[in-house]
Amino acid sequence: MTEARPPAAPSAALWERDEELAAIAEAVDVLCADRHSPGTLLVLRGEAGLGKTALLAETRRIAEQRGCTVWSARGGETLRTVPFNVVRQLLQPALVSMLPEEAREYLGDWYGIAGPALGIADPGDGQADPQGVCEGLVAAVRRLARRDWPLVLLIDDAHWADQETLYWLAVFAERLADLSVLVVVARRPGEITGVSARHLDAVADAAGRSVTNLSALTPEAATGLTRATLGENADAAFCREVWAVTGGNPYETVELLAKVQDTELDPVEAHAGELRELNRSARGGGLVARLEELGIDATRFAWAAAILGDGITVDLVAQLATLGPDEAARCAERLRGARILTVRDPASAGPAELEFVHPLIATAVYNSIPDALRRAMHGIAARIVTDSGRGAAAAARHLLEVHPDDDEELVWQLREAAREHLAVGAPDAARRCLERALEEPPRPEVHAHVLHELGSATFLTAPARTIGHLRTALGMPGLDGDRRVDAVIRLSQALLHNDQMEEAVRTVEAEAARMPPGPTRMRLQAVQFMWEGVHAGESLTPGRSERLAELAATCTGRDNAERALLILRGFDAMMRGENAEEIAEICDRALVNGRLAPGLGWTDNEWGVELLLMLASSYAYTDRLDRAEALYSEALQAYDTAGWGGGHLVLAHAYVGLAHRRRGRLEAAENSLRESLRLAERVGRGLPLYWTATCNLVDTLLARGHVDEAWAMAERHGFAPPYPSTVVLPDPRSVRGRLLLAVGRTKEGVNELEAAEKAAAARGHLNPVHVFAAADLARALATEDPARAARLAVDVRRRAE
Repeated sequence: MTEARPPAAPSAALWERDEELAAIAEAVDVLCADRHSPGTLLVLRGEAGLGKTALLAETRRIAEQRGCTVWSARGGETLRTVPFNVVRQLLQPALVSMLPEEAREYLGDWYGIAGPALGIADPGDGQADPQGVCEGLVAAVRRLARRDWPLVLLIDDAHWADQETLYWLAVFAERLADLSVLVVVARRPGEITGVSARHLDAVADAAGRSVTNLSALTPEAATGLTRATLGENADAAFCREVWAVTGGNPYETVELLAKVQDTELDPVEAHAGELRELNRSARGGGLVARLEELGIDATRFAWAAAILGDGITVDLVAQLATLGPDEAARCAERLRGARILTVRDPASAGPAELEFVHPLIATAVYNSIPDALRRAMHGIAARIVTDSGRGAAAAARHLLEVHPDDDEELVWQLREAAREHLAVGAPDAARRCLERALEEPPRPEVHAHVLHELGSATFLTAPARTIGHLRTALGMPGLDGDRRVDAVIRLSQALLHNDQMEEAVRTVEAEAARMPPGPTRMRLQAVQFMWEGVHAGESLTPGRSERLAELAATCTGRDNAERALLILRGFDAMMRGENAEEIAEICDRALVNGRLAPGLGWTDNEWGVELLLMLASSYAYTDRLDRAEALYSEALQAYDTAGWGGGHLVLAHAYVGLAHRRRGRLEAAENSLRESLRLAERVGRGLPLYWTATCNLVDTLLARGHVDEAWAMAERHGFAPPYPSTVVLPDPRSVRGRLLLAVGRTKEGVNELEAAEKAAAARGHLNPVHVFAAADLARALATEDPARAARLAVDVRRRAE
C-alpha cells in the first residue's frame, strides 16, 4: 500500500452538505462585500467523523478564492492543558511575520499584555490579569482584522481547545457586531464540562441560528459515495451494508471504502459480510492491531507522535522513540502510507511537521500506549522540551502526566511552570501544575510554600479553595517572615470575597497579636481595620473608631503601613460625619507630595484596591472633589494601561461616574456608570462591585428625572434586599428608599428609609451626604407627620454643619 494512491472521491466528506456550503459561501460574500459589514460567526457541531474538518477546508478554499486572508487553528485532546495554545496557532503566524518593532508598534499598549500570551513577548514579573489578557487578545484580532481584511478565522476541534482560548473566543464572539471578520468554529457536542463547556455554550449563544448540527449520510448518499469510489458496478446490497456498518459516518465510510480498494474486494453482495471486519481494522482495537502489523519501530514512532501531540517532526519523534534518523524516516513513510500520519502543510518552510490523519486515530494510538510507558515517555518528552530551551511552562503538560515519585526537581519545575503561567494570565494552568506538585509530594520545608503559591493561583477563580490551601499552609512549618504575613493577608482577602467577613477580621487580628510592635504588626492592624471598615453590618469590635484614631495619631506617613492607617482613619471619620477639613488633612498626610506613594499605586498588589477607593471616597464625600476625581481618573488610566479588566475596571468606571454625579455632570455620570454595569455583568451578579455600579446608576437616573428608567434598571439588575455585606457608596438602602418614593410606593419607601437610618446609626455612619435617608424621609413625612419631619430636617442640618 502506498501514499500515492489518490483519494477515491475528492469531495467525499462533503456529500449532502449543500446547505452548509451555501451558508458558508453566503457568509464569505457578506464579508467581502463591505469592509464595514458586521462580523459573522458560524458553528458546525457534529460527532467525530461527520465532516467538520472537510467543511472547514472547503471554507478555506472558498475564502481564498475570493481573496480572503485565512488563519486556522485546531484543538488537541492531549493539549487542553496548554494555555493559549489554540489562539497562538491562530494569531502567532501573522505576528511572527512582522519585525519585533513592527509588532510592538502595531499592538501598541496591548503588546505587553497580549504579547506574552501569544508567545511574542517576554512576560513580566507579576501575575497578569486574565480578563486584561483576554481584552488584549480581542484588541489584537481587531487590529489585525483591519489590516488583513477580509479575514476568516477557522477553529477546528474547539471542544479540545484550552480554557484560555475558549474564554477569549466567548468574549470575542460577543464583539463581532462591530468587527468585519468571519469566524467558523467546528466542535463535537458534549465532550467537555465545567468552565470550558460554559464558554463554548456562550459561543453557541452568540452564533444564534448560525449553529449547524451535522447529520450522518443517508443510505442514498452512502450508495452514491460507494459507487463513486468503487465503480458503478457496486451492487445495492453491498452499498446498503456499507451504510449499515459505518452508520453513515463520512470518515468511516471513506476509510472503509479505501480498505475495500486496498484488499481488492469485489463490491458485490457475496462480500458484504466482510465489511464489518474491515471497518473494525480502521478504528479502535482494529487500528491498533493494524499499527502493530507495521512493526515495533513504527509503533514506537506512532506512540511518540501521539505523546508530542503537536510540533511533530521526524527529528523530535526520533529522540523520544530512541530511533536512528534513517529508521525514523522510514517509519514516518510507513505510517503515512498506512493513512495514520500525514504532512501538516507540505508547502511550509522548515522541517515538515506531521499530524495524525484524523483525531480519532490520534486518540486510539495514545490510549493504546501502556500506562507506565506512557508516563515514562511524557517524562522524556518534558526533558526534551526543557533541553530545547522552551521553558518549564512548555514542558508542563508532560510533567503533569509523569508518575509521582518524590522528585524534588520535578516539584521545582512545576512551581516554575506555574509562575510562568501566572505571568501570562493563565491561573487555571498554574493551579494544575501546583496541584500536581503536591502529589509528588514536596519536601516538608517546601510544602507550605507550594500551598501558598497554590492559594495565590486560585484566588481569582476559587476563593473557597484558596481558603483551604492557605489555612493548611499556615498550619505547617516553612512559612516565615513576610511570606507568612502575605499568606495571612491573602487568606483574609479570600475570606472577605467568600463573604466570611468576621473570620477575615479575626484572622489578621490573631496574627497581629503574635507580632512585636513595628511595621509588620502595623500592616496587619491596618488590614484588620480595613476589613472592618468595608463591612456593612454592625461594628465587629467595640471602640474600633477610637482605637483607630488613637493609632493613626501616632502616624506621620513615613511608610505605607502608616499611610494605610491614615487612609483608614480618614475614611472612618468621613463615614461617621466628622469635620470635613480635618478628614482632608488626615488624607493629605497619606500622600507623598500630593501623589500616591510607591507601592500604594492602583496596580500594586500589596494593599488592594479597597484602600485607595477609601482614600478617594473620603475626598469625594468631604467636598474635595478635585482630588477625588483625579484619583478616580488615575485608576481608570492605570487599569487601561495595565490591561486590567474585571472588577478593577468595573470599580474604576463606577467611581468616575460617582465623581461626575457629585459634580452634577449627570449625563457624563450615566455614561460612565452604564459602562461599569456592562463590565460588571461579565464579572458576575451579586458581588459588591455589581451593587456599586447599579446603585450609582439608579441614583443618577433619579437625579436626571428618569424615574421609570431607574425603576426598570433596578428591577432588571436585582437592586433590592438582601443587601451586600460590604459597604457600598452611596448607601443602597437610601437609594432604594428614594426610588420607592419616586415611583409612588410611599409606605414601602418610608419603611426602607427608616431601615437605612437605623442601620447607619448602629454602624455610626452619620455623614448625610452618602446616607441621605433622613433628608428624603423628612420630605416624605412633611404632610403626614410634620413634627417628626421637622426634627429629622434639623438633625440632617446639624450633621451637615
